[in-house]
Amino acid sequence: MLINGQWVEKWQPVQASDDEGRFLRQDSGFRHRIGADSPEGFGPEAGRYVLYVAYICPWACRTLIALRLKGLAHAIDVRVVDPRLTDQGWAFSGELGTDLDDLNGARHMHALYTRADPTYTGRATVPVLWDRSRSTIVNNESADILQILNGDFGALAHSDIDLRPAALVDAIETTNTRLYADFNNGVYQAGFATSQAAYDEAVRRVFDCLAWMDAQLENAQWLVGERLTETDIRAFVTLVRFDLAYYGLFKCNLRPLSAYPNVMAYLRRLLAMPAFASSVRADHIKAGYYSIRALNPTGIVPAGPLLDYL
Repeated sequence: MLINGQWVEKWQPVQASDDEGRFLRQDSGFRHRIGADSPEGFGPEAGRYVLYVAYICPWACRTLIALRLKGLAHAIDVRVVDPRLTDQGWAFSGELGTDLDDLNGARHMHALYTRADPTYTGRATVPVLWDRSRSTIVNNESADILQILNGDFGALAHSDIDLRPAALVDAIETTNTRLYADFNNGVYQAGFATSQAAYDEAVRRVFDCLAWMDAQLENAQWLVGERLTETDIRAFVTLVRFDLAYYGLFKCNLRPLSAYPNVMAYLRRLLAMPAFASSVRADHIKAGYYSIRALNPTGIVPAGPLLDYL
């Protein structure tokens, strides 16, 4: 991680733990919005911004889906980091169909953080929304970037899809809160638990949430209301990684995803949409998660699973 702008130690997957061995996630450090009246001067302009992502990362994947649903690929460039975690975190390698950093010449993502803030302390995460004009980070919080892509680019974006309609905001927030705590972050709390009690607690919440989703989807197409919302993106990014990584590597193996027929049907519906399907790289997901030495010391990437939906 970075301390006062200096990389000080090898990358570690566990950001922090509490006294009971529960995995704790770091808060994001850049939280600006885009708009004509932005106090920081981040205006909605085509060609000005770049979205840095990793296909392994569910948080980055949800911003990529939103960008494509909102038709912003013409206005915002995308750069993809190598999915394999190095001792200095995310790297620009040009391998496995990823990119070099042609904008700043960085070899690792943390160099962009120190370019934005020479005294930055924290982890260098993706996604990152980067401003070419000011050579700085606008935002590195995926929940914010979802809302930025949905609403901050005005006429540059498609107006026929609203991922956060005003009438559903309260329901979206309530559902998002449960999804994040029990499922999106729950799989990480299971995988990176450092005590049996912390693992048992986390894995129970993961599968309670899957059962809840399956019940919600028995007579519904979407998790909130009668239309696609950002909540469906949030659920999708964890579901599509479940069989590939979380079931085995993160020990979330109480039941396979196929034990939840309504959830499986929902996942297939989402994958039938090009914005979702094009934002999934199964090879990157496996290469990235199985590069985490703390969980997979040999670095061997499994041949399977063979999944008929990917």
